[in-house]
Amino acid sequence: MSKDAKPASHRIDQFLSGPGARADDWRDLVNAAKAWAAGAGDRAGYETLLNNLAVTEEFHGYPGLQLMAALKESAASGDAATSLALSTRIAQALVTRSFRQHAGDWNLHEDGEGGAPDLLPPAFGRNETRRPYFETLIVTGLSATSWQNLATEWRRLRRPLDAFIYEPVIVGSLEDAFCAAMLNPNIAAVIINEGFALRSRHEAPVLRTMTASAGLNSESDASALRLAQILKRVRPELDLYLMSNRNVEEMAGNPEAAVVRRIFYSVEELLELHLSILEGVQDRFDTPFFDNLKKYAQRPIGTFHALPIARGKSVFRSDWIRDMGEFYGPNLFLAESSATTGGLDSLLEPTGNIKKAQDKAARALGADRVFFVTNGTSTSNKMAVQALLAPGDIAIVDRNCHKSHHYGMVLSGAQPLYVEAFPMTEYSMYGAVPLKTIKQALLGAKADGRLNRVKMLDLTNCTFDGHIYNTRRVMEECLAIKPDLIFLWDEAWFGFARFSPFLRKRTAMGAASDIEAWMHDPKSVAAFEKQQAELGKNPSDEVLLKTRLVPDPRQIKLRVYQTNSTHKSMSAIRQGSMLSVKDVDFHTVEAQFKEAVFTHASTSPNQQLIASLDVSRRQMELEGFGLVANAIEVAFAIRSAVNNNPLLSKYFRILGADAMVPAQYRQSGFTDYHAPGVNWATVVKSFEDDEFCLDPTRMTLVCGTAGFDGTQFKGILANEYGIQVNKTSRNSVLIQSNINNTRSDIAHLVRVLAEIAGEVDRGLKQGGANARKTFEARVQSLMKDVPDLPNFSHFHDAFRSDAGGNTNEGNIRGGFFAAYDAAGCEYIRLADPEIDRRLKNGPDLVSANFVIPYPPGFPIMVPGQVITQETIDFMRKLDVKEIHGYDNKEGLKLVKQEALARIGGAGRPAGALKTKAAAAKS
Repeated sequence: MSKDAKPASHRIDQFLSGPGARADDWRDLVNAAKAWAAGAGDRAGYETLLNNLAVTEEFHGYPGLQLMAALKESAASGDAATSLALSTRIAQALVTRSFRQHAGDWNLHEDGEGGAPDLLPPAFGRNETRRPYFETLIVTGLSATSWQNLATEWRRLRRPLDAFIYEPVIVGSLEDAFCAAMLNPNIAAVIINEGFALRSRHEAPVLRTMTASAGLNSESDASALRLAQILKRVRPELDLYLMSNRNVEEMAGNPEAAVVRRIFYSVEELLELHLSILEGVQDRFDTPFFDNLKKYAQRPIGTFHALPIARGKSVFRSDWIRDMGEFYGPNLFLAESSATTGGLDSLLEPTGNIKKAQDKAARALGADRVFFVTNGTSTSNKMAVQALLAPGDIAIVDRNCHKSHHYGMVLSGAQPLYVEAFPMTEYSMYGAVPLKTIKQALLGAKADGRLNRVKMLDLTNCTFDGHIYNTRRVMEECLAIKPDLIFLWDEAWFGFARFSPFLRKRTAMGAASDIEAWMHDPKSVAAFEKQQAELGKNPSDEVLLKTRLVPDPRQIKLRVYQTNSTHKSMSAIRQGSMLSVKDVDFHTVEAQFKEAVFTHASTSPNQQLIASLDVSRRQMELEGFGLVANAIEVAFAIRSAVNNNPLLSKYFRILGADAMVPAQYRQSGFTDYHAPGVNWATVVKSFEDDEFCLDPTRMTLVCGTAGFDGTQFKGILANEYGIQVNKTSRNSVLIQSNINNTRSDIAHLVRVLAEIAGEVDRGLKQGGANARKTFEARVQSLMKDVPDLPNFSHFHDAFRSDAGGNTNEGNIRGGFFAAYDAAGCEYIRLADPEIDRRLKNGPDLVSANFVIPYPPGFPIMVPGQVITQETIDFMRKLDVKEIHGYDNKEGLKLVKQEALARIGGAGRPAGALKTKAAAAKS
């Protein structure tokens, strides 16, 4: 999202303006100072920018009160040269982040003179060991005139032996504290004193509409505990400390104080609070496994186990593979071991530092427990499915989910009841599964008397293309129908969302936490009973489908599982994954979970991969808020650069929510992050109300309007320009921003797109009418002549021997292993007229395996599925090179009729689901 337009009076509640926007403001100030110094500008223009900038700089430790005062003083005295020198030095220190380590950046003059003696201690910037820097927010009721002295008092607490160094940021109101937490990613701890005000002295119109709706209207509402709860909700990773001169014992016993790390009596020694702050950050900084692995690598070890590469002697003593050692360095090999002793631990059954690392990850992700997985979220998904489902159990599954879920059903023997996502035919992709469709599946099973067999809802959040479910609403309404339903949310692409206050509530763990809090609220029972009275004793399915159902909080068993590809959105090595659990009945499946771990986890896990999972958790707890904000800002900048550039937008377009999410699923009316009038409050409303939202970091770039199909364009970007993108569709590519991206990356991408657009434009102008006609035909083919997306049909009768009449589940395991009988299978080529004859006259064509074309990357056939005309039409129109499960020379692999008869007989059980063909005949 672009920054909100700046009014004459600068606002403090522009929370969608990320770190890059602050850098832009300082750049603008430097440019104004240059113009003033050169005589091309005036002091008034510079002072206007400085005054606007100073408003939000109050929420940052650097440049701080003294340097900002010096900037204002030099401007007021008409000293353009000093204004230019000082603003330039500050801007450079912010961009390079040098102020975190160099004392000179805090001085008034570049030569180091003029600095306050207590601003930074002599040890700052001169330690041999680099000390991480953070900032501590202090909320106080003291007058602003005393803040400089207060900051000095806090700086005097610093000691050379401290592992970290922090700078105080002081505010005097609840609104300012909230804004500081939202705008300053360097804040790692908050000290809340009593007696602060509610309102900021600055303009915050959007914030005030939100505080009013939250019941914050008068100064008496600005309590320390209330602020602590607000801050913990938006920044759960922060350590909060309360300072009170009242009955601290009573406050400490208040359940609402659970969000606070420690409560202090205000007249006690400040050093204890200083040490507590450092201890809290140290707790997040500690990486139990990585720390022990580093120690292990420095020990002299004799290795008499099955890992010759450990210690690296076989590598560095070799004339033939020494280059590998020189490339990776010695630490990689010194840290390799197949042992689980000597300070290490076992991933299969951790009891030491891996267990501690997993516990820390659970805290970071808001889970009860977390499992580290070293062979990707494909394995995390299969582990969860195998542990939670037994043969014959029914799972409601998004047909377009990752193949690991389908294979998990094969492994467990569970029967998938496939539900369809809404189609986006124009772009050859699917969205997400509407809640109404999910409720229909549950109500259908209930009508068949089989609801007890439905054990799990298995969905992808967010989808590959960025569709985010309203996870809380989905779970609440499903629990209203089946209170003990298990939820498995595949959030492979969404692990970073935990660290965004906007996205967190749409994660599985975030929604589960909200539901858990609602269950303990006395109002929840009243809400349930009120709806029951309105619905009556036997409401029809039609009424239930139209109603936003409220579950009975006394009956709910909250059982939520979330899988994350940590390597996809955090700083973990490839295949690093985490499986998060929030399940009140986990003790009943814990033994099964261990068996699933034993089944799928390697007995020789990669130590560096485990360490990277540990370290990625540390990073996200300490700086994830800022990193994610930057990733979102990068995405907004790319969207704006492409869609607002006359040349680029002529041939390329990044789709907004209005194109990616049908209007009926955007109840708030939200259209796009860049739509006029959109601010953070409208985004919050969308995330609260809409059935589906769009992940801003996942950008569908339409390239078909430039005459390129997705696969072709992906190849051009990679081979000619060194740009790697994510996935493709018939006429688009998916661009993803992440915590690794910088503004230089944006510039490179935009320049390349401009170059390609320019080439297309020149080619059309120079090629004449024939070139234009050929181009238009190509665009028509890519954008309009697109094949309809096939839905799942149904399983063959042979694999539905115990199925219901209102649901379409089937024995996918039986279909999968039918392919193992070579004599019971046959091949028919796609163009063979025999396919058309059998589609018309029978017998059924039954797939013997998964068929997954890339793009779109979902199975259009699964084992045991009856193949329909629409599936064949789709395959015949495909122009992709990669189709898993289909051999172009051999053709479709089908289960023969004789084999089907042996498996389950040709007769459909009474009351079974009708096929489309049978329904049409009837």
